[in-house]
Amino acid sequence: MSDVASAEQSQHVSFYKETSGIMNWIWTIDHKRIGIMYLTAVTIFFLFAVFLGFCIRMELMDPGVSEFGKMIDGMFGGTDGLQGNTYNRLLTMHGVVMIFLFIIPGIPAVFGNFFLPIMIGADDVALPKLNLLSWYCYVAGAIVALLVLFLGGPDTGWTFYAPYSAQTADTVELALFAAFILGWSSILTGINFIVTIHRLRAPGMGWFDMPLFCWALYASAWMQVIATPVVGITLILLMLDKHLGIGIFDPLKGGDPVLFQHMFWIYSHPAVYIMIVPPMGIVSEIMATFCRRIVFGYKFVAFSSMGIAMIGSLVWAHHMYTAGMADEARIIFSFLTFLVALPSAVKVFNWTATMYKGSISLAPPMIYTLIFMVLFSIGGFTGLVNGALATDVHVHDTFFVVGHFHYVMFGGNGVMFFAGLLYWFPKMFGRMYNFTMIYISSVLFFVGFNMLYGGMKWLGIMGAPRRYWDMPSGNEHYVTWNKISTHGSWLMIAGIAIFFGTLLYALFFGKKATDNPWGSMTFEWKKTKTPPVLLNFDSPPTMTYGPYDYPEKVEK
Repeated sequence: MSDVASAEQSQHVSFYKETSGIMNWIWTIDHKRIGIMYLTAVTIFFLFAVFLGFCIRMELMDPGVSEFGKMIDGMFGGTDGLQGNTYNRLLTMHGVVMIFLFIIPGIPAVFGNFFLPIMIGADDVALPKLNLLSWYCYVAGAIVALLVLFLGGPDTGWTFYAPYSAQTADTVELALFAAFILGWSSILTGINFIVTIHRLRAPGMGWFDMPLFCWALYASAWMQVIATPVVGITLILLMLDKHLGIGIFDPLKGGDPVLFQHMFWIYSHPAVYIMIVPPMGIVSEIMATFCRRIVFGYKFVAFSSMGIAMIGSLVWAHHMYTAGMADEARIIFSFLTFLVALPSAVKVFNWTATMYKGSISLAPPMIYTLIFMVLFSIGGFTGLVNGALATDVHVHDTFFVVGHFHYVMFGGNGVMFFAGLLYWFPKMFGRMYNFTMIYISSVLFFVGFNMLYGGMKWLGIMGAPRRYWDMPSGNEHYVTWNKISTHGSWLMIAGIAIFFGTLLYALFFGKKATDNPWGSMTFEWKKTKTPPVLLNFDSPPTMTYGPYDYPEKVEK
């Protein structure tokens, strides 16, 4: 970096330094500060959910009650180890925290909040006060969810299936209320992103000049706004069923528990794509940057995001093949399940074509993106096993489903959360990190991930049921593969610990980053300082080139 550039960088005042003090953060309407607050919260909740998952794996490693299980149970006032309701409560809270506090809000709330306005050339989101309200809804929902855990916690599983959830402990209603509040956070964020993209694009930026991450946020925002109210209504009906006994879902009172499944999955399957479409947008950004190429088939990738959003809203009942639906309905939903794989396949093929003859740089963000492509492809192909009627009957409610879900959700959303953090960390915090330590973390994570969730898939094929706190000691295959899965979790957690430890060290001691260390062409790298100034740009930007138009000689 030249002396002139160094002088300019030293003179700019980042958004961190414009105002100071805790109250200025609590009442901020700056989208970047709200993104940083989300990042802090979702990281803490992610690590907490990882700990709960570790406790579950430790209990399943050997038949019978483990000493580790007794110790963890003692933390919550029990003496019998992680069995029965205690195990079910940990399992439920692992799912609730990971799904509602990390995976669904993670990428949109953190990277969407921080970078969407910058990527389209805006000073802030369209509705900054609504943005702050969405943050407070998230915090309120998180507090209620954690309060539930220390009051004993629900034992229903994160899906809260009726009629059991209307008959079990009263902590269920608090968990439902937490999910209801978190739904409002999701809706407000979605509304904000839609209005921002429609109204605040820079002069000269048409719809097909936007970065593909913006397209992904736009598609998922529509799903958030349209689908989330359905689960809100469902949770309210379940609470009314529990306290007023009106019998909406209770068959003993004339209700229908399958109706709850329909209403829950009408939201929750689009939610799967709310979880996976934004990570796909990050893949496109990283592919363009580290392959030094225009994303192959830009319009197809953009439209595939909208296609996933539309078709993904029609496939909810493929979770319910064994629930007693009519054969005609099962055939239709099976067909739609296979159909929704097409736009996802379009993305994977276009990313592969983008890499073809590209000048590929295997920097840490690219390494984690390649890990995503492997894990997500495995999850996607094995998802077709669940989509086919005959094979789903065999693997339904086994560990195979758990393995598939984690390959798609954690191997998709979680891995790209890591990749996005590596990609945008220099811009967000103005520091570089140690590449070698990140490479080490990626190897441990990848090997451990496949041992853990690949082992679960094999357990499921052998018929091991999910949600059981213990496995029979007489089946040596169950014992062996549970050990393999648990040992894999140790490697994976070690990789996660090294990953976040490296970034935490870099936050305080890392080398200062230049404005565009990756040589990217999008606005957040080309038009802003590192870290950005309060209103993002020194002067309003205009769009004079395509979002991924790399010249022959790119600054390095």
